[in-house]
Amino acid sequence: MSNSDAIRRAPVPVERCGAARALDVIGDRWTLLILREAFYGVTRFDDMRADMGIPRSVLAQRLARMVEDGLLTRVPYREAGARERFAYALTAKGRGLAGVILALMRWGDAYLAPDGPALAVTDRAGRPLKVALVDAEVTEVPLREVVLTPLV
Repeated sequence: MSNSDAIRRAPVPVERCGAARALDVIGDRWTLLILREAFYGVTRFDDMRADMGIPRSVLAQRLARMVEDGLLTRVPYREAGARERFAYALTAKGRGLAGVILALMRWGDAYLAPDGPALAVTDRAGRPLKVALVDAEVTEVPLREVVLTPLV
C-alpha cells in the first residue's frame, strides 16, 4: 500500500471536536436564523415569526431549546392592556456566536450574493470590520461596538 492509499483520519474524533459539539446546539437553519434575528435586535416572538416566516410551533420549540442551552434568556414585557409576554435576549454564551454569524454572512456575501453584500459591518467610528483568523496580539472589537448598516 502506498502513502496515497493510506486511510486519512481527522486529527480529533467527532465526539471531542468543538465544531461537532457546537453543531449539536446550533446546527439547524432555524436556530441560526433565530440567532441572526437576536443579533439584529429582533427579540419578540411575533416579530421573529414575521421576519422569518417560521411556523409558530417550530419557533416555540427552537426558542425553548435555545433558552435551555443557555443561548437566550426570557425577558418579560407587557404592553398596555395586554398580558405579560417574553422577549428573548442573547446571553453571553449566545453573544459568543457573533463571529459565527458574521463569518457565515461574509461567506454568503462572497459566494452567493451576485449583487454584493446587504449589510456593511463597521465599528462605531465607521471603520470596516471583517471576520478572519488573527494572531493573539490583535485587539478584538467588542460586540457592542459593531454596527450593521443596510446597504441600499
